[in-house]
Amino acid sequence: MLAVCTPPLHGQGTGPVTIARLQYDGGGDWYANPSSLPNLLAEVRERTGIPTADREVAVRPTDPALRDFPFLYMTGHGNVRFTDEERLALRRYLLGGGFLHADDNYGLDESFRREMGRVFPDRELVELPPGHPVFHAPYDFTEGLPKIHEHDGAPPQAFGIFHQGRLVVIYTYETDLGDGWEDPDVHEDPPEVREDALRMGVNIFVFAMSQVAS
Repeated sequence: MLAVCTPPLHGQGTGPVTIARLQYDGGGDWYANPSSLPNLLAEVRERTGIPTADREVAVRPTDPALRDFPFLYMTGHGNVRFTDEERLALRRYLLGGGFLHADDNYGLDESFRREMGRVFPDRELVELPPGHPVFHAPYDFTEGLPKIHEHDGAPPQAFGIFHQGRLVVIYTYETDLGDGWEDPDVHEDPPEVREDALRMGVNIFVFAMSQVAS
């Protein structure tokens, strides 16, 4: 088990922390990779000692419970579309201390960038350099985001949106971490590839929690 300080569990009392999966409209499969988040939560628990729940919870952007969850995750292959009310709710959540990890499962990119541009018309997605702390604790990725699935064969990229120096959105593109988190027989990834995906997922989770604690 890695030595990682357990942060206060923002909005969830003293019980186990979990990940909120973003449910959205527009036709995309927000529910993709059903075994991914339970597996990631188990790995976080086993590797860091952070108490985590067995499963994620599904929330919509306007769900009042959203503010209880410090870590929001979204994925999918297709279109994403938020209403004006949902865009405002997401903006308030993220500026108020929340964190979003968006993981492109191939086909999400165009609509996700469009919707983030509407949520944050005053901010841009900027590429995170390999030296960013999210790539170096608890696991060290000297070259930045690992490549899990080929997709278009382009290099993997991680983008972020910042607010007052805090990373509020991380967008992992051309890698598909969530596929690497799924049960081993789903995609039959080599063990070392799946390990890279899980390590990067743990890094993102720990980094998000450290921002909550700071």
